[in-house]
Amino acid sequence: MAEVTAKKNEQIAQLNFGSIYPHYLNRIEKHGRTKEELDTVIKWITGYE
Repeated sequence: MAEVTAKKNEQIAQLNFGSIYPHYLNRIEKHGRTKEELDTVIKWITGYE
């Protein structure tokens, strides 16, 4: 596993969420989850609708 550094955290913080959403979706669908479940979790975590 890669070491977590301040530089890596900054790179992650600068990502556009729209660019990583499809990756999350692919991953959860491989585990039998749905897009609606992902959206529910994202709304819960961020507070955005």
